[in-house]
Amino acid sequence: MQTNFTTAQMEDPATARSNQILRACVHCGFCTATCPTYQVLGDELDSPRGRIYLIKDMLENDRDPDPATVKHIDRCLSCLACMTTCPSGVHYMHLIDHARAYIDARYKRPWPDRALRWVLGRVLPYPRRFRLALAAAKLGRPFARFLPDARLRAMLSMAPRAIPPVSRNDDPQTFPAPQRRMRVALMTGCAQRALNTDINDATIRLLTRLGAEVVIAEGQGCCGALTHHMGQETSAHAFAAANIRAWTALGPLDAIVVNTSGCGTTVKDYGHMLRNDPLAEEAAGVAALARDVSEVLMDLLPVDCPQIDPSVAKGAIAGTDAVHLPSEARQEGAGLRVAYHAACSLQHGQQVKAAPKELLKRAGFTVLEPADSHLCCGSAGTYNLMQPKIAGQLKDRKVATLAALTPDIVAAGNIGCMMQIGDAAGAPIVHTVELLDWATGGPQPAALSRAPAAPAVPILR
Repeated sequence: MQTNFTTAQMEDPATARSNQILRACVHCGFCTATCPTYQVLGDELDSPRGRIYLIKDMLENDRDPDPATVKHIDRCLSCLACMTTCPSGVHYMHLIDHARAYIDARYKRPWPDRALRWVLGRVLPYPRRFRLALAAAKLGRPFARFLPDARLRAMLSMAPRAIPPVSRNDDPQTFPAPQRRMRVALMTGCAQRALNTDINDATIRLLTRLGAEVVIAEGQGCCGALTHHMGQETSAHAFAAANIRAWTALGPLDAIVVNTSGCGTTVKDYGHMLRNDPLAEEAAGVAALARDVSEVLMDLLPVDCPQIDPSVAKGAIAGTDAVHLPSEARQEGAGLRVAYHAACSLQHGQQVKAAPKELLKRAGFTVLEPADSHLCCGSAGTYNLMQPKIAGQLKDRKVATLAALTPDIVAAGNIGCMMQIGDAAGAPIVHTVELLDWATGGPQPAALSRAPAAPAVPILR
């Protein structure tokens, strides 16, 4: 694509980067085939190619964003399926991130939009505030149908019916491994700590059992993705800088483990996000150490790991106790049917595709994939709260393809996806690490039982 930025414009590092990305695009249109919003809306301007034209026009002319441009940019999920499809290697993620920051700086949104974004940016990244908001949402749920704004109704409907107790395993501390093979930091996240504490607990049990000393760093918090995708660059960079300082203070690490793939995609991009920051060198180091939990487990989980007896496990899902039997007592491929939902941030953002499925197979599960595994479920961070109609259509599509597999369990690697499809998936939905923890000696995931989850307790201190 030909561009015509001035010399003065090119002095801005963000514009210079966007110019590189725009020039890589050859207008081929392959991206439209895998773009969820184009599939749903059928509008060229709601495809990556269409948005690229809008962004180019806005940046080249150095003009304030108009409502139409903002509408189409806002409708982008940042699922990054277009980057997987693109034969020219167009780095759409950096381009859309720049466009959102540009819009945030130069466009005055209607006051309801400004208010919603202000609330989301000051509540979701903070676990305590988010817990209070979830408690308030539970009280307001019966009145949701009377609210005039679909986004407010979506916020109430997404609140879980039960808020888990705080897990003290998320506090700064070190969990030693009986036989240490590596030392890792675990990113505990923000929204996940309020929505589902079982995930971090299972991750700590599993990693330490397999030989990883797990360190919870003091001072870490939100990865910055929630505000980053709303164009709130200053806030996102502040979150990133806090994490970088927290992790670099720990000394030598073999990896920084992230079990929420939406966060992992952002942390792996810290080197780019803070490339012009005084912490640029440290940011690049952190980005190089960041790994999805499935990537680390590929090095730790043995191919012939212990497995759950499928016949007994089916009873466990119905509410009875699970029993662990030696791996030699099972037949190949006789495990529970697990539909694996591939989060966009993992398969497209991080290009981690095979590892989660391979790990589940090693643990004795039969892994199934939906027909539209490349398409987004509609969660996309705060997207399902700000674009509930489109998100709802994508959710219905995803749920239908999962249900068609008739699985015993649905597994995913991202809390946002789990919240988006969990109430309609037709089977219990759990994080991949919860199943792997269960298969190697951990407790049965609470979501697989009718019994309520037990209060979180310290483990392996």
